[in-house]
Amino acid sequence: MVFVLVALAVLALLVAVHRYVWRRFVGDTTARGSAMRRAGTVAAFVLPLLSVGALVSGRAGAPFWLQQVLAWPGYLWLAALLYLTLALLVGEAVRPVLSRVLARRDRGAAGERSAEEAAEESGEKRSARLRTGAPALAGAPADSPAPPADGRAGHEPAQAIAPPQATAPPEGAESAAAAAAAAAAAPAPAPAAAPPATGPSRRLFVARAVGGAAAVAGLGTVGYGTYGVLRGPRTKRITVPLAKLPRSAHGYRIAVVSDVHLGPILGRAHTTRIVDAVNATRPDLIAVVGDLVDGSVADLGTAAEPLARLEARHGSYFVTGNHEYFSGAAQWVDHVRELGLHPLENARVEFDGFDLAGVNDIAGESEGQGPDFVRALGDRDRARAAVLLAHQPVVIHDAVEHGVDLQLSGHTHGGQLWPGGLIAGLANPTVAGLERYGDTQLYVSRGAGAWGPPVRVGAASDITVVELASRQA
Repeated sequence: MVFVLVALAVLALLVAVHRYVWRRFVGDTTARGSAMRRAGTVAAFVLPLLSVGALVSGRAGAPFWLQQVLAWPGYLWLAALLYLTLALLVGEAVRPVLSRVLARRDRGAAGERSAEEAAEESGEKRSARLRTGAPALAGAPADSPAPPADGRAGHEPAQAIAPPQATAPPEGAESAAAAAAAAAAAPAPAPAAAPPATGPSRRLFVARAVGGAAAVAGLGTVGYGTYGVLRGPRTKRITVPLAKLPRSAHGYRIAVVSDVHLGPILGRAHTTRIVDAVNATRPDLIAVVGDLVDGSVADLGTAAEPLARLEARHGSYFVTGNHEYFSGAAQWVDHVRELGLHPLENARVEFDGFDLAGVNDIAGESEGQGPDFVRALGDRDRARAAVLLAHQPVVIHDAVEHGVDLQLSGHTHGGQLWPGGLIAGLANPTVAGLERYGDTQLYVSRGAGAWGPPVRVGAASDITVVELASRQA
């Protein structure tokens, strides 16, 4: 019942997130009935279906070729959905700021246009008066004669000035004068209204600007994270001092490989990159600490074959992870043995200077093959240093109880996709790196591959060379 409720809650969350993403990227930025809106709506239904198919096809026993077809788009969409949603949420804070900036700019532009229109209106009125012959000075008669050019006006005798003779105005002059006077008295015509803007509205512009920026940020993050996984893991080196380690074992190097996750996406080429990187470190011992595969030996046996080329002075050792129990753990234990690795199924081997033990993963308890610390460590000499291979960090408390000096684990992927590290920290004592628990130290690798989306953000894949240091040296 609890599982069903959790599944329904997850489904409801996915539906809500997809609706939000569709609204911001499609509904707010495209016109109703447009080809872009139809395409976006189809993608909003098809992509989550591909993701569900990628997640369940392997467990459902679908043909491996179908798993591969579904895996790339389905898993990549899950990563893209995460970072597109995060980018849009950041955009929600930017959206009102951008709207206010554009509104202020539009108001300033409108004020400038009003000033220009007023100036144009004043000029049109002056031009109208000039065209109709309106006097330049108020109160001056329109038919006042101009003074003589020689400036003798007012000095001639009065009798020399003949009285004006009354003459009839020419035909049509009276009507023309009346029309001119009416035109001069009429108010200037209002300027024609500006045509409506043909570009996108402010709201549409903001939606497209924020959506475009979110798309670039989200998809760019996923693209870079995918490149990091396909490029292969980087090599890290740490030194771990052990109080019980004798001087003869000082500088002993263990190459730790975890969470390769061979599957529908990461195949033989990925295994080859890892093997080459490990061999380049020239370790004394190689420890493969679980989650090697996501699939059956029949589907992935060929992808694992390059492991036969691993080279180390004291060999390569393997313990199961939880994903081996989803994929046929017994068959994989036999297969890695054929490839030259030594499975440690609740077992221990002794080297010059320390004991190396390994326990099965907790997931094996469902098959009666869970971790057995008594069998692996119960009868050993506690005066000797002990290094334990255990896939999940959560067994650190059992390791402390049995006097282990160093536990090497994986499982967390360092969170793989930020902010996944915060979630991983809720279920694991250590998410990545080296920490101390009493007299026991725990080192957790981020892993050499990726589960689900072949993407890592904020948790780069790694192979770690752990160099043991003797305090007696």
